[in-house]
Amino acid sequence: MTWSEVFEQLNLMVADRRTLLAYGATGAGLTSAVRGGYLVRPRRDHYVLQGTPIPVVQAVRVGGRLGCVSALHLLGAFAMDSGTPHIHLLRSASRLRSPHSRWINLADSERDDSVLHWWPLLDSTDVSEHAVGVREAVAQVVRCQEPWHAIATLDSVLHQGLLSLDELSALFRQVPERCVMLLGQLDGRAEAGQESILRLLMRQLGLHCEIQVEVTGVGRVDMIVEGILILEADSRLAHDGWEMHVRDRNRDIDSARQGYMSLRPAYQRTMFDPTAVQEAVLALLAAWNHHRVHLL
Repeated sequence: MTWSEVFEQLNLMVADRRTLLAYGATGAGLTSAVRGGYLVRPRRDHYVLQGTPIPVVQAVRVGGRLGCVSALHLLGAFAMDSGTPHIHLLRSASRLRSPHSRWINLADSERDDSVLHWWPLLDSTDVSEHAVGVREAVAQVVRCQEPWHAIATLDSVLHQGLLSLDELSALFRQVPERCVMLLGQLDGRAEAGQESILRLLMRQLGLHCEIQVEVTGVGRVDMIVEGILILEADSRLAHDGWEMHVRDRNRDIDSARQGYMSLRPAYQRTMFDPTAVQEAVLALLAAWNHHRVHLL
């Protein structure tokens, strides 16, 4: 039996030494597997398969488990700062190590590349060896992230079916009152975090915004602003390659033939230069209104 099969049968991403020995492994076998590159020992007496996601390895090495946006990102949800591991630690956690080396004490290492969460768990059973559960992660997200980024993550949680709106509503009764205002701004129809941010940007301007709209002859578009401007959230993942580029340009032409304007803000512009995106939208709408006035 391979080590992959062992971890699969145990239904674990992280296994401690005692569990593996009880399953039939030997100390010599574990040492040999680590030396052979089949297993990684991120922390004393803790093992993961080679190829396990790096954030999981880092969290275990520190002495905790993935939490907050990192736990949700592992399940497929959007996370604004997915490159930085968010690690949940129990109050009783000790012998903490750097996420990069189990030989360096955490107190002696830089923490700029990891975020530590010490919040008490809502439900101590809603955890695994490698990550907190979905409900725990959501409760951490609303306290940790900027409001718009939290909304984008929770939209993704709804869209991916990780929690229902009713389940989120119940959960919000257990988080600080200042976080409750986020609930009324969620929309699980958003298919990407960038779409959520674009929606919030438009509503901040007081503009009417419909999302996931079917346009005859074009198909479904991310959103239509003020009934005339199609906004599409362009990311490399969904729009990379020449074939995709041609498809998108053809959609723009087909939209224009029906009187729609189109704007495709790139992910980086939406997330890191949102004011420019808002200004572009307002300029296009102003130009349209000016043209319409002159036609009347």
